[in-house]
Amino acid sequence: MKRPFILGLTGSIGMGKSAVAAMFHGLEVPVFDADAAVHELQGPGGALLGQIEAAFPGSTGALGVNRAALGAQVFGDPARMKALEAIVHPAVAAMRAQFLKDWSHAPLVVFDIPLLLEKGRTAEVDAVLVVSASPEAQRERVLARPGMNEEKFEKILAMQVPDAEKRARADYVIDTGTSLAETRHAIQRLVHQLDPSRGPLPAIMRK
Repeated sequence: MKRPFILGLTGSIGMGKSAVAAMFHGLEVPVFDADAAVHELQGPGGALLGQIEAAFPGSTGALGVNRAALGAQVFGDPARMKALEAIVHPAVAAMRAQFLKDWSHAPLVVFDIPLLLEKGRTAEVDAVLVVSASPEAQRERVLARPGMNEEKFEKILAMQVPDAEKRARADYVIDTGTSLAETRHAIQRLVHQLDPSRGPLPAIMRK
């Protein structure tokens, strides 16, 4: 049975993945946001709250998962982290399968998966798109975030596949260190490349 071409979107922290995902949305390409799915499952009334509370007592409340409380129980403990993933990952996979079923008629869909390469999940997509910028731009963006500092940034980087390796393993790379307009044009060129049904690319976008 014919199904959409699945483009896996990923990139290290601060590389502009969310902005690029929004650009795909703007071009009417369906996007499955793995982070948004997790937030839904763990938010107020989320389907996983019972299981998470049972496994990690005191980690949930009226507003859903208390990220600080849950993080205190799993951060730095591989066994506990694995137990949490065993709860969350199957539920996200079920949502992703439903998304693909709902958009089975679309020629192209995007799976926005932050840890696509780190978790070895490239077999789930047809091609990998990595968003990338200079280390200087990445650092500036990340350290501008509320609650972020150098120590947190370095710890996050240590858990992620280095940007250079991500780019080497990608089928496509989008440079987000340019202007938003240039990045948007690059995304539009890629969409037309992967979805020929859209017809010829506007001349202004061909450069």
